[in-house]
Amino acid sequence: MEKFGIGQSVTRVEDQRFTRGAGTYIEDVSLDNETVGVFVRSPHAHARIVEIDKDSVTGLPGILAVYTGEDLRADNIGDVPCGADVNNIDGTPCVKPARPALAIDRVRHVGDAVTLIVAETKQQALDAADQLWIDYELLDATVETENSLSAEAPQIWDEAKNNQCFHWESGKQAETEAAFAVADKTVELKLVNNRVIPTSMETRGAIAATDPDTGRMILHVSCQGVHLLRRLLAGAIFRCEPEDILVKCYDVGGGFGMKIFLFPEYVCLLYATRKLNRPVKWIAERSEAFTADSHGRDHVSTLRLALDSAGKMLGLEVATVANLGAYLSNFGPFVPTAAGVSMLVGCYTIPTAYVQVRGVFTNTAPVDAYRGAGRPEAIYAIERLIDFAAQEIGLSPDEMRRRNLISADAMPFTTAFDLEYDSGEFQQHMEQALEESGWRNFKQRQSESSARNKLRGIGMACYIERCAGGAPEQARLAADSKGHVTLYIGTQNNGQGHETAFRQIIQERLGIDFADISIVQGDSDRIQSGGGTMGSRSVPVGGAAVSAASEKLIESARLKAADLLEASAADIDFEHGRFHIVGTDRSASFREVCVSAKTGEELSFDEAETFAPGQATYPNGTHICELEIDPETGVIELLDYTVVDDFGKVINPLLLEGQVHGGIGQGLGQALLESCAYDPETGQLLSASLMDYTLPRADDVPNIRFLRREVPCTTNPLGIKGAGEAGAIGAPPAIVNAVVNALAPHGVKHVDMPLTPDAVWRLFSG
Repeated sequence: MEKFGIGQSVTRVEDQRFTRGAGTYIEDVSLDNETVGVFVRSPHAHARIVEIDKDSVTGLPGILAVYTGEDLRADNIGDVPCGADVNNIDGTPCVKPARPALAIDRVRHVGDAVTLIVAETKQQALDAADQLWIDYELLDATVETENSLSAEAPQIWDEAKNNQCFHWESGKQAETEAAFAVADKTVELKLVNNRVIPTSMETRGAIAATDPDTGRMILHVSCQGVHLLRRLLAGAIFRCEPEDILVKCYDVGGGFGMKIFLFPEYVCLLYATRKLNRPVKWIAERSEAFTADSHGRDHVSTLRLALDSAGKMLGLEVATVANLGAYLSNFGPFVPTAAGVSMLVGCYTIPTAYVQVRGVFTNTAPVDAYRGAGRPEAIYAIERLIDFAAQEIGLSPDEMRRRNLISADAMPFTTAFDLEYDSGEFQQHMEQALEESGWRNFKQRQSESSARNKLRGIGMACYIERCAGGAPEQARLAADSKGHVTLYIGTQNNGQGHETAFRQIIQERLGIDFADISIVQGDSDRIQSGGGTMGSRSVPVGGAAVSAASEKLIESARLKAADLLEASAADIDFEHGRFHIVGTDRSASFREVCVSAKTGEELSFDEAETFAPGQATYPNGTHICELEIDPETGVIELLDYTVVDDFGKVINPLLLEGQVHGGIGQGLGQALLESCAYDPETGQLLSASLMDYTLPRADDVPNIRFLRREVPCTTNPLGIKGAGEAGAIGAPPAIVNAVVNALAPHGVKHVDMPLTPDAVWRLFSG
């Protein structure tokens, strides 16, 4: 039997079906008597709905129904909830306007869903959508993040004065002001963390149906966790018991945070299927996804840093305006506040910090979690600020960090935001990255580039993030009479390789072959509970539950092994998949014990265990990027990329490296390519297709030198620190720091993302 346990670079078992086109995505699911739904969406950023003339299409061929927000309200369908409660500085709650699943009275962003048309075929529904008469009265729109807080900006919600959702604070204001009062030097930097569109390979989609016998609602959906959707649908929308709804998910072609949420479309589809008593299917077109999916990032921050004469950081002040879009998504206010702000001090010994965040409504798509959810925004801010400060006081970027990084012997370390970092070797991984990247020999390479009329730059970023905490996760292991073990777990694979990683943990504990292990995810009936996949939690939290359930299963099987071997359970050891009597050669395999434990049709063993993370984990590392700029075209070419990461104990180095590569690709996209642009006058989305919104391609991503520095996490039973978001956190500041380094001889101190060729070229032309 081959051993593919913890620490082995096992190739992904799920790729056997993905590479053959044998996966099951939502488009692959079809139900009997299925109909098709198409949403008619607002072409305007802000308008009053004067009239919706259903009669203009109800007589067309194949049209089964046309539903509006008024229909849903008349049938007592609840609004899409926001579960993130953020209080203002004065203690009052944030403004949380109602978000009906279909717009009522007013539309508030381009792509706002106004009606659902259900037809026998998609083409019939599309034809009707083209002909449906809707009369709008246009209103002024506001889309720019900072400007939307102005008293002169158009008002989006009556209850949100100056479009402000909340004004929130964190940290120690008095102590921070005192630090600035004694500082030898103060630096200030204003920066933009640009809006991005998640753009998963598989667009969102769902099929709603009802059980013909019970009337129970069933939602087949591409998502990141079925239990959250079921809970929100039952509690806020249909006001029923969770058991009255079944949510099922299959293979998922990417989520990146965006597929966590309960979107209005799912509410409408379930409503329609109950009214028609037929399944209703909807798959988003790509252009539809651009306007209707949740977006990410979109912050404007002003940072101030207090320094002593030696470059030691004394205090940090940050004021951020966070764009929330037209409506509050499920966790929208959480992302720019509690999710990310505590990471603004990064890997550094900054003794005090104070942060204010204003959330603002705009006539744009709602903003919520996107790979990293607040932590990339925080690390980008502090890492750009450190490079900027180093330039201002005449230190090199590495020396500036060297003087301020938390030392390994200071662990556990309590930060200015009262987080406790349990472990980390920040100085060591920075020095390792400097050595591996050839940082100290950069000037020679820069001269070679200059001889070819190219500008060469090198930049670094030291990151830390907070993840793999929060809700508990349960793992259930059921062993049949042949020794085949099925894992039931409430995380949801979106391409990360869960099926492989979980098998490795089970193989390590039970000593059974991969072929004897099955994984069940994405079924709210078969799986009792689940926190879904988000916040890099699936393997650190879910894997810890799998490990604990495996140990519980072994203990149950030990009793049966004792009966089989006619010995006391205290004399039975388990190792490498076999139970044996201590001091003898008598043993039985796990499979043999399962056979002996069979009673009728029941499972031989069925055990579940829950792991509740007491604290988060803190993955960390250093990214170093080297690049060239062509001043004649503004084109940036990434030449070299080095990353040294500390993810604690590693389950599968190959999977881990893939996660880092993918994260760097997405971070590169935000830094250099992805420009989500709304017209400031009309609120129209100017980047509404892949012709206008540039995603990274294979030739944009350089070869990546990836090294691991494993410092086991002391708060996770497997020693794991989450890894899924880290690449997207470290890459943007490293890349932008490298660009600024290349442009510094031309007097450039800061440039905002995305650094498109046009944006860079204009620095030289204007």
